[in-house]
Amino acid sequence: MPRPTPSSALAKLRVLDLSRVRAGPTCARVFADFGADVIKVESPPGLDPNENMSGARHGYDMQNLHRNKRSLTLNLKTAEGKAILLKLIESADLLIENFRPDVKDRLGLDFETLHKLNPRLILVSVSGFGQSGPYRTRAGFDQIAQGMGGMMSVTGLPGQGPVRAGIAVADSAAGLYGALGALVAITERETSGLGQWVQTSLLEAQIAMMDFQAARFLVEGTVPPQAGNDHPYSTPMGVYATKNGHINIGVGAEGHWRSFCKAIGHPQLGDNPVYDSMEKRYDKRPELRVIIESILTQRDSAHWLAAFEDHAVPAGPIYAVDEMFDDPQVQHLGIAQPVSHPILGDFRVVGEPVGLSRTPAGVVSPTPEAGEHNAEILAELGYGSGAVARLREAGAI
Repeated sequence: MPRPTPSSALAKLRVLDLSRVRAGPTCARVFADFGADVIKVESPPGLDPNENMSGARHGYDMQNLHRNKRSLTLNLKTAEGKAILLKLIESADLLIENFRPDVKDRLGLDFETLHKLNPRLILVSVSGFGQSGPYRTRAGFDQIAQGMGGMMSVTGLPGQGPVRAGIAVADSAAGLYGALGALVAITERETSGLGQWVQTSLLEAQIAMMDFQAARFLVEGTVPPQAGNDHPYSTPMGVYATKNGHINIGVGAEGHWRSFCKAIGHPQLGDNPVYDSMEKRYDKRPELRVIIESILTQRDSAHWLAAFEDHAVPAGPIYAVDEMFDDPQVQHLGIAQPVSHPILGDFRVVGEPVGLSRTPAGVVSPTPEAGEHNAEILAELGYGSGAVARLREAGAI
């Protein structure tokens, strides 16, 4: 499979990635995949007791999160290490960090200080709960944000109790919102010539992802309950049993409902006045499910998916991850991107889920070893080989 070429979309940008775990690195990965020079600034190996929070360096998570980046190790507790970082900041476009706000202030990486050093710099801060307020110094993790952001209260079967989503929704969303904010700030900088402080948090991102459930409360005052695998108000929309498993069905409009009834061989059900509106079907959801599943369990999933396709009824299989990547449409989209690692060999990572016609994203290099680009980056800053050796001896890199 041919490997993508580097994207030129953001090639003029230099990004300093001081983040770790998931949200911040997700933000930085967007820039790396679209061609920015992303320098992953990290502690020298063994210095940070939490350096393995994303797993082993050669593990799947680190390899997926930090591809396309260069690595520079700096000991920011030394004057020499701090001086190198400040020198990098002078010419950088973005600095992405997810320190607790008080830690950032203690390191002298607050926006006011950085803005004086480089007025064009855009600081992207991704925190657990925000840069101000009573929770600003709390450590935040995805599951905590899922709980506080309302998601666990609407996930799971009715009466089951709170259930976390199976993916890191708050982390990933915060990273993407951070990238979105940074791109807005970059565009605005073309007018003002000035950088600004972009802020997001796991809590805010999780609340934003609640979207219409949150809007339901804000607009109507209704607290959304757990709906299990069913849609909060459309019926039938959710998981339904077949003879050999389960499928997803999405009947979102009256036309879909009549087509659905024809697809299952019961067109008269579509005109039954008991079920001829979304509101009526919602009120009769339990009994309607019994009727539908008594029909669907007579044939296997493949039969029903083909029938629904023929009648233009939205439906789909429910895949395990291996089945997902075997699907012909997934393979056609090419979201599993190949990368070659000098130790791990060839494997695939998850590519960007957005395509550009002229300057698409590309995965061109694996996650670097810690400090792999020390000499290269320091040479760009004017440090000769002797100076680099002295910095290494002093424990600054």
